[in-house]
Amino acid sequence: MSQPVPDITNEYVGIITTLRGLTVEVQIVGTRPDTKELLTVEGHPEVFLEVNFFRGSRAICLNLNNDSVVRCGQKVSRTHTKVSVPVGPATMGRVFNALGEPLDKAPGINENRRVISEPSGTRSYRNSQKLELLETGLKVIDFLTPFVKGRKIGVIGGAGVGKTVLTMEMIHNVTQSKGDGSEAKSLSIYCGVGERIREGNELYETLKDTDVLKNTVMFFGQMDATPAIRSMVGPAAATAAEYFRDEEGRDILFFVDNIYRHVQAMTELSTNLGLIPSEGGYSPMVFSDLRRLQDRLSSTEQGTITSVQAIYVPADDLSDPAVQAISQQLDSVLVLDRSIAEQGIRPAVNLLKTTSSLLTPSIVGERHYRLAERVQAIMQKYDSLKNIIAIVGENELSPADRTDYQNAKKLIQFFSQDFAVAEKFSGKPGEYFTLEQTLSGIEAILQGGAEGKKTGSDGSDEPPASETTKESTAA
Repeated sequence: MSQPVPDITNEYVGIITTLRGLTVEVQIVGTRPDTKELLTVEGHPEVFLEVNFFRGSRAICLNLNNDSVVRCGQKVSRTHTKVSVPVGPATMGRVFNALGEPLDKAPGINENRRVISEPSGTRSYRNSQKLELLETGLKVIDFLTPFVKGRKIGVIGGAGVGKTVLTMEMIHNVTQSKGDGSEAKSLSIYCGVGERIREGNELYETLKDTDVLKNTVMFFGQMDATPAIRSMVGPAAATAAEYFRDEEGRDILFFVDNIYRHVQAMTELSTNLGLIPSEGGYSPMVFSDLRRLQDRLSSTEQGTITSVQAIYVPADDLSDPAVQAISQQLDSVLVLDRSIAEQGIRPAVNLLKTTSSLLTPSIVGERHYRLAERVQAIMQKYDSLKNIIAIVGENELSPADRTDYQNAKKLIQFFSQDFAVAEKFSGKPGEYFTLEQTLSGIEAILQGGAEGKKTGSDGSDEPPASETTKESTAA
């Protein structure tokens, strides 16, 4: 491990007495080190142990990279330093691990580093007077879970339903410059926790090919890393985001794939440390740690952090304690459904289970809000009619019920669209829909496929639907 440690003081602190997995117990004989301080092992300056907590006169440490050279009886010394990562303009376009080491074969950065375990301490603040909507070009997100600057949105789903691809598409769409200078102030930070190495490489190549990488900083602790490293990726990326927010006043787009893996890594560490788990097998300290991480991803008067977090659902169980704990800290939750994905619909969004506290008239406008109410009512009716149709058939429905049922099926298809990041696999070019196109398309469906429209569904004035809108509606 090449974690830079300047001015190391070889202060003998103790001797290793016990090894258990990643856990290393050190009998303290000198001055007690600080919590989270790195200790060096005699004869192996490349190996570092991080102090986690104390049990009497023993320091309970973590062997961060699970180095096999650690043995009982070895002497350890203090470094008076903690795990840190580089921050600032020099990190733009770069890829790092949780220890600040480069993963892109470029030179390491030893200047302007910050400790990842120490939040900036800047007071968070939410501007409720002026909320700025960010357009993603994805119909279902812009319509049901509005993307508001400075807030958090979650993408929930089981394995293989499209969380990573949807997150990549959002990065592609939101970070693309619109040519009017509107994106000049914002940058992206990507935090990859416990996901496949292949996915991280694909994302890196995609961002590089689309010229988005130059405005992105990436941190990875993938599934081959130890739980200690995976648990540090979130705080490492948050440290970089805090610097750009507080020191440079930037607006940050913070993407996490996958925040559940952070909880999972903390749970594995708890098991290694011998802590007693609570309900569901999760240690109580896991959720307090999750809360501290989420609190760091807040906005201040200097800048904003807008977060998109993919959330893996174990066994497709939305009632899992960890999934519930994560969801409670988000403003919007987009739920991906396996049964919808099996129909070939992408993104496979469950329109009924998807929720957002930001879908209010004061934020999205009266027209948008009323349309969302109507769509949700129709989808509720569609869900209740499915069982009836399975027994008696669609022809036995009343004309009004049949119309609503058909409209619901049209809406499900309408919210499906092709992704730009999947173009090389599907052969279909990506689609970008403005919010106006989305709203007009939904209005056309609810009015029975009308060719155009002069007024909004709530009676407000609205220009006629454009040819582009008609094409997108048909799609």
